[in-house]
Parts: sequence; C-alpha cells; structure tokens
Amino acid sequence: MSFTRRTALATGALAASVLTTPLQALAQSAGKDSVTLAMTLEPPGLDPTAGAASSIAEVTLYNIYETLTKINPDGSVSPLLAESWEVSPDLKTYTFRLRRGVKFHNGAPFNAETVKFSFDRAGGDKSTNKDKRTFANLSTQVVDEHTVVLLNQEIDPDLLFLLGQATAIMVEPGSADSNAAKPVGTGPYKLGAWSRGASVSLVAWDQWRDAAKVRIRRATFRFIPDPAAQVAALLAGDVDAFARVTPRSMAQFKGNPRFQVIVSGSRAKTIVAINNTKKPLDDVRVRRAIAAAIDRKAVIQGAADGLGVPIGSHYVPGALGYVDTTGINPYDPDKARRLLAEAGVKTPLQLTMTLPPAPYARQGGEVVAAQLAKVGITLKLQNVEWAQWLSGTYGNKNYDLTIISHVEPFDLGNFTKADYYWGYQSEKFNRLYDEIRNAPRPADRARLLGEAQRLLAEDSVHAFLYQPQWVTVANKNLRGLWKDMPVFVNDLSALSWA
Repeated sequence: MSFTRRTALATGALAASVLTTPLQALAQSAGKDSVTLAMTLEPPGLDPTAGAASSIAEVTLYNIYETLTKINPDGSVSPLLAESWEVSPDLKTYTFRLRRGVKFHNGAPFNAETVKFSFDRAGGDKSTNKDKRTFANLSTQVVDEHTVVLLNQEIDPDLLFLLGQATAIMVEPGSADSNAAKPVGTGPYKLGAWSRGASVSLVAWDQWRDAAKVRIRRATFRFIPDPAAQVAALLAGDVDAFARVTPRSMAQFKGNPRFQVIVSGSRAKTIVAINNTKKPLDDVRVRRAIAAAIDRKAVIQGAADGLGVPIGSHYVPGALGYVDTTGINPYDPDKARRLLAEAGVKTPLQLTMTLPPAPYARQGGEVVAAQLAKVGITLKLQNVEWAQWLSGTYGNKNYDLTIISHVEPFDLGNFTKADYYWGYQSEKFNRLYDEIRNAPRPADRARLLGEAQRLLAEDSVHAFLYQPQWVTVANKNLRGLWKDMPVFVNDLSALSWA
C-alpha cells in the first residue's frame, strides 16, 4: 500500500471518527475473533534460535513456540511447559517437572527428551543461537518422561527468566531444520500464511491444551516501518494495535476516544554502537570523544520524543545494582576536541554510521551527526534494511558506528564475547563478569554489577544514549495488551475484544 493511499485513508478515517460514537465502536468489536497487529520490522525468519532479531519473538514466542517458563509483563516468571521446579542450595541444579499430554503441531509428543534435544542443540557446536553461551554451560539429564534436570556450570540467578525467552523455545527434532519457514511448536497458534514484505498470519490451533480459552482465532501481523504510514493505518482502522509504535505519533491518539495509549517501561538500551576493532575507534580517547560530543537529552528529544532516560553504561534504572554512570562521559564538546587532538586524529575525521529502519535509529542518526560535526567528526549516514543490518553490521562487523536498541534484559555477557559485533575485549571485564555470575548473594552481585557498569563507561565501549519507553496505540476495546515489556512479546492468547 503506498503512502499516498495511506494518507487518503487517514484523512477519511479522521472524518469518519467524528461520526463514530463509543457505543458504535463497541458494537463493531463485540463478537470479533480476529485481530490485526502491526510491527515496525519484519522478522527475517520464524525460528528464534537461528537469529538475533527481536522481531522473531514478537511473532512467535508464546504463540507458536513455548518455553519451560513464561515471562510476565512485570518481569516475574511463572510455569509454562514446566509445571514446577526445584533449585538446589548451590543454585546450580534445576529439577523441572514437565506438563503432561503436550503435543507439537505435527503430533509429536513433548517430553524430557525434547528438552534435552532443544538445549543440547542450542549450546552445540553448530548452534547459531544468540544465547549459545548460556546453553553451552548447561548439561541436561533425563530422569523420566516428565522430569528433567539441568546442571549449570555457573551460578546464574537469571536462568529461570532466560528459559522463558525465545532462544529457549522447545524444538521438535523432526522440524528443527525447517522452523524458519515452517515453524512447529506446542503453542496455541500455527502459521497461517507469510506474505514476505507485507504480513504474517497465525491461526488458532484447536488441539492446544487450553484451546477453549483462546478468544482470538486469527491474528495478522503487518509490517509498517514508515512512521506516517503507521499513524495512517491506525487511524484508518486497518490495524487494531501497534506495540512500540513511533513515539511521535502518540499525540495524535491521546485525546481520541477510539484509542488507548499505553506507555511501557523497558529494559532496553539504545546506544551508538562503536566498532572497537577499527582504527581510530580502537583508541579509547576517540571513543570517549564521541561520547563527550553527544548530548543525550537532545537525542532523546529528537529520536524518542522525550520518552527515555539517559544512561551512561549498558544497564538501566530499575535493574539490580544499577548505578548512575552518566557523569563518567558527560556532554562536553570542548573535551571531545581535546581528546581527538590527544589521540592524534586529524579533523575532519570521516566515519560511516549505519542506520537500520527503526525510526529511533534514523531520527537519532540525524541528531548525532549534527552533534559530532561540531567537534570535527563527519558522519556519512548509511540507511540499510533490517536484513542488511543483521548480515552486514551484526554478522560481518562491516561498520564504524550504528544506532541500535539492545532489548534483552540480561545481556552484559555480550561484552565477554570477543567475536561479538562490536569487538570489545577486556580480561578485566571477563573476570568481573565471572564473579557476577558466581556470586550467590544479591548484595554481592549488585556491587559487582556496579563495577561492571563503571568499567564499560570508562572504556567508552559505546556512546550509551538512553533507556527507551515504548508506546502502544490500540483500539480502545482490545483487552489483554501488555502494560510493561521486559521482553518483546505479543501474547495473542491473552487478547480479547470487549
């Protein structure tokens, strides 16, 4: 659908909205059993164990695939495919009792052997799972058909949470290699159709164990990266809900009785990621200069319409052990110029900033480029599609700078991976992270987490920008939307119409 047509639709919808009373709107939604959701980015595939894109989980997690545990909107964890569990006193052994009578969409049974296959595969040599390290530390023992034991090499107080993320889905061995295009899970929905570049539809699976509770029988995910088109689709009624919609659209819906607007907290970190392996970015003085040249508050205003909190490290307020590190690399253009001179950099220094399609990245890139230009760093802004970002920037590390939101709550471990896309290597950080993982007392972990945050800020691994808040705009009669988003999920079985 072209932008022109969307604009026309929006104009028509605005006129029509004046004539629609709340009672009429309620009547229209009564008895509905389908929903159309929108997303900014299309998933590159439908197997969350095979790629890092959070958009995969937005379509599939808890809908097609299920996990042993389930993450709730408040960040707590509850049973899903595991009915209960016990944790040993040394916090390294987990015994799970599995739900009985569960089947995959293809009729294969879910049991303890499935759990072992899924976790062995996720941590194996050929794994492309982005949490491979977590699973490589686990050994899975089958006790009986419905009991499984996980032995962890390290203490990981967040393991039950991680086992509810999309990288920990239960995989049916026979379908494992084709899940990216033909997903098979144990969840309440099956793949209906995938129209590449446009939409994915899911249909309710009648053999799911609680099928009678599922109110939404068909869900369509439409992919709309353009902010103006996002607004138009909502106003026209083409879309019932848009989670994580571009923030600047919010004002158009707040006073409109047809819509509900939900502002959600997050554990995400929006950053200017820096390729630490490229010259002169391998010099900490140059990285500090980039950080000092950026006014975080101006970026939050320009990229997120004010919906964000400045951060100085790869960690956010509200998380265990958070410390305010924004004072380590404060906004100071004069200091940025001095640091570049100290590093022997001749200005103008020309760098490329790669920008994925998300509006926060494209809008943020313009703001950051203007700020860096004032200290003698000239940015060439390179807009790429999401698949290009995943392959070129994330996969092949072919970039200088990029703007990206890392949305996983517990991802400090990425800084221990020498082959991760930003190329940071620090033995000091690696030792510190090992201490964090093996500290059984929360107070000790909090103290060590503070040290880790300070080290990343002092090393200026990135220019850390802000913790975003997410905006969901939806038809006012749609119920069951998540208020907060510790992970990116669209939990369809929780949705219903008033």
